[in-house]
Amino acid sequence: MTETAQKTALITGASRGLGSALALALAPTHHIIAVARTQGGLEDLDDNIKALGGTATLVPMDLTDEGACEYLGSSLAQRWGGVDLWAHTAIHGAPLTPAAHIDNKDFDKSLAGNVNMTRFLIRAVEPLLRAKQGRAMFFDDTTIGEKFYGSYGATKAAQIAIVKNWQAETVNTGPEVLISAPDAMGTGLRARFFPGEDKSTLADIRAEATKVVSLLG
Repeated sequence: MTETAQKTALITGASRGLGSALALALAPTHHIIAVARTQGGLEDLDDNIKALGGTATLVPMDLTDEGACEYLGSSLAQRWGGVDLWAHTAIHGAPLTPAAHIDNKDFDKSLAGNVNMTRFLIRAVEPLLRAKQGRAMFFDDTTIGEKFYGSYGATKAAQIAIVKNWQAETVNTGPEVLISAPDAMGTGLRARFFPGEDKSTLADIRAEATKVVSLLG
């Protein structure tokens, strides 16, 4: 039996950072399908959603696994018939390094986590969004092209290129594909890039999540 009474929001990369903040911001109006690799982070998120009176389904999985993404899509179709919103916040941030010193393993992980993951998920989630006339939300990064961002910047740019292709292809057919560029936030990813940075100069993650939700109407 499918569960269709409440709107559903699929958040990929939900265990921390913007993904977690978005899940909390959407919890009053959506059942949250929270996907991430980190079980502990998902359980903490579930506790916080319950404290708000919301509900969540936790899906601990490796999003770089193509077969797992296909199974995710079929499982969600069987249970809910589709999803109303997909927000993709999962990202791999390789260490900053000069372009001439990019590590092969780091670059391969960035390709898997930023490019291949995105195309696997688009393939799996597109039918779910069409079934509910849903929308997808992705997040651009203004650091693309800056020095030392070779692995992250190149693969993040490739991710956004795929998303823009999808956006252009679905103008008439749906789903609607949105791209937002949040202000720099005090996330764990940014802390790895800039250890010791004064977080008071950065945007509040919860405030940025609220902005994103407002874009969704």
